[in-house]
Amino acid sequence: MAATKLKNPHLDQMTTDYLYHLNIAIGDTKNSKSLQKQFGDVKFICMGGTGQRMLMLAKYLRDNLQFQDGGNGSGDFINLTESGHRYAVYKIGPVLCCSHGVGISSMSILLHELLKLVKYAKCKDPIFVRVGSSGGIGVNAGTVIITKDAYNGHLRNQYELAILGRTVSRPAKFDETICKEILNCAKKDDNFETIIGNTLSAECFYEGQARLDGASCEYRNEDKLKFLEECRVKDIKNFEMEAVMFSALMHHLDVKAAEVCITFLDRLEGDQIKVTKQQKEEFEKRAFIIVGRYIQYKLKQ
Repeated sequence: MAATKLKNPHLDQMTTDYLYHLNIAIGDTKNSKSLQKQFGDVKFICMGGTGQRMLMLAKYLRDNLQFQDGGNGSGDFINLTESGHRYAVYKIGPVLCCSHGVGISSMSILLHELLKLVKYAKCKDPIFVRVGSSGGIGVNAGTVIITKDAYNGHLRNQYELAILGRTVSRPAKFDETICKEILNCAKKDDNFETIIGNTLSAECFYEGQARLDGASCEYRNEDKLKFLEECRVKDIKNFEMEAVMFSALMHHLDVKAAEVCITFLDRLEGDQIKVTKQQKEEFEKRAFIIVGRYIQYKLKQ
């Protein structure tokens, strides 16, 4: 197992670093003993939109995988980056559960700083997993979708980023082996379906996802349905707002990663999310179940 290596030669010239949005100061980037003691055993970094969902995941892993308490010995969890006022990070055994906010920009910031964190902590081959929510396309609400390839809003299987005034395009795909390993964690007696499919990452929640219920909409329902059919042709099973950047960055850095999302509705049937609070919590737990089984499987290898 190898320590995480990043594609930035400038980091090797730095003796200190400051993970600003996590409010973690690295006093010695070459030999940070305190950081290695706190995070060096991390093997999985699970990420989701909200701090509350990541706290729920941490509690689920503690209760179902019997991981060591991630708090202060009292049974409570501590947000390790609370002083940064932006993201929530909880530790439970060899897992970090981190909130990334909504959208590509917010998650990108977190990813860059988490990747540097595991590098400085000398973590061995950590696996990053986004555990998210999404709108399904031609699938039932409550379906768990493991993303294979991610598409941008132009229906291109790539992430496009402006760097130094030029557009840099990177392929947006997840490791197929990991996708299949996660799929194999589904069981025949599960009361829900788990599938592999492609994901469209939109830049916004409303118009970018072909919704008719935003503050602005200049297309007809017929146009929306035609677009959704184009998505189906490309085996796009769901909409969300992060996968295209996430998959492209991790593929670019050769870091193991996966995305597992639950669907709250089928967008072919409408735009409004109509599940009850109880259904929403039960659906979210389905993604936790699959990811929890995957973590158990990897730890037994």
